[in-house]
Amino acid sequence: MALKPDDGETFLREVDEELRKEQMSNFVSRFGWWLLGGLFLILGSIGGWLWWQTRQADLAAAEGQTLIEALDAQEANNAAAGTAKADELAGSDIEGYRAAALFTRANGQVAAGNAPAAIATLRSIAGDETLDESYRQAALVRQTALEFDSLQPQEVIRRLRPLAGEGSAWLGSAGEMVGIAYLKMRRPDLAGPVFARVGRDRNVPGSIRTRAIQMAGSLGFSALEEQGGSNEAQPAAPAATKE
Repeated sequence: MALKPDDGETFLREVDEELRKEQMSNFVSRFGWWLLGGLFLILGSIGGWLWWQTRQADLAAAEGQTLIEALDAQEANNAAAGTAKADELAGSDIEGYRAAALFTRANGQVAAGNAPAAIATLRSIAGDETLDESYRQAALVRQTALEFDSLQPQEVIRRLRPLAGEGSAWLGSAGEMVGIAYLKMRRPDLAGPVFARVGRDRNVPGSIRTRAIQMAGSLGFSALEEQGGSNEAQPAAPAATKE
């Protein structure tokens, strides 16, 4: 018996659906376990990443609390307890906590009267290339300040002159030491401009600026900003003489 047009379309759809079911069944049979394994792998990776993130956050919180305890101990003049707490963080994988712990250790060593140990700690920070440059520079300035009286002026200048330039974050402390080192070398012509540079920078702490302005003036250099935007230190104008 001949099929009607509608019956023919229905038959073709049924055949097509059966073919697709068979293809899907064959696909699942061949690749189903691989797909299931891949799904579990993806879910496991996501779960592991979330666990790691949570663990890192918990670790950071714990290390932050340890650092607070170290600082609190130092403020309470308990250098030994502060240093012990700082030592717990000295090997931290978190750069900021590791650096803060080492600086805290150095401060505790200074408070305990052990300057050589503090200098060694600061030297290790300054030489640690895994730390950000700002930490290393801060350590070098602090180390040089502790060693200043025993260093040759040339060594002070070698270390700190790069940090005593215009706009440097360390201009105040580094510039003051470089200026004094030049004076020790009997080079007021080089010390004066350095003190004037420090005195002009409004980001330098007020006490250091005041000293620098006074030193520059005593050496015949003005720390005032020149008209026209010039930042070069100029010799101070000689005092007017009475007729």
